[in-house]
Amino acid sequence: MGKVKNYIIEKIRERGAIHMTLIDPDKTTPDQAAKIAREVSKAGSAAIMIGGSTGVSERMTDDIVLAIKQVTDIPVILFPGTPSALSRYADAVWFISVLNSANPYFITGAQMQGAPIVKKYGLEALSLGYIIVGEGGTVSIVSYTRPLPFGKPDVAAAYALAAEYMGFQFIYLEGGSGAKPVPPKIVRMVRGTVSVPLIVGGGIRRPETARKISQAGADIIVTGTLVEKTQDIQDAIAQIVKAIEEGARSRNQQTA
Repeated sequence: MGKVKNYIIEKIRERGAIHMTLIDPDKTTPDQAAKIAREVSKAGSAAIMIGGSTGVSERMTDDIVLAIKQVTDIPVILFPGTPSALSRYADAVWFISVLNSANPYFITGAQMQGAPIVKKYGLEALSLGYIIVGEGGTVSIVSYTRPLPFGKPDVAAAYALAAEYMGFQFIYLEGGSGAKPVPPKIVRMVRGTVSVPLIVGGGIRRPETARKISQAGADIIVTGTLVEKTQDIQDAIAQIVKAIEEGARSRNQQTA
């Protein structure tokens, strides 16, 4: 097991569920990224993800990663929209396959292009089955994906199970930036179907939403827009982290 994967698994065991912060290099300067990283680290975010759907280059990603590395020791994990958004300075990369894309490029093509770069840079690859649901947001447009309807949790669960059978280490349910968050009923069905860690992101801005998604079975909850919109980043993320851990404790008590 790689160093970053081991860290993630251990944090989930310790806390029940964890939070990660997503920073978009297209919307954030290196100075802003450093400030965000410093604040979310204090607030209890377990890792920082770097990536965006559009307009991100390797140089932009490098600058953001290096700025973050100067202010925090928590892992920096790339969340690339394209192979050009990789950085040699990160700790790991979510090696993403968009499972419900209609374009094979986003299932295996981009991965083929990016794999040699990941190996050359010595990045730890965390294989990720990525499933877009609900409105999908910009990422669904860019990746030529028809998002799975919220009313079809069984289909999302079937995709997730296929991802586990194909060997993906993690599964990500994506609602889309700024869109409606993934409903707990979908999270609950997917969690009851697969055994690998489940990540949920997109549209999560309030602690109560994070609590319900954690209680439904998410192991990792990702927020991004929240740190772009709030003034008191540390307080906002601390509330989200607290709610996630409360949700996980409630879930564990119900299953005990």
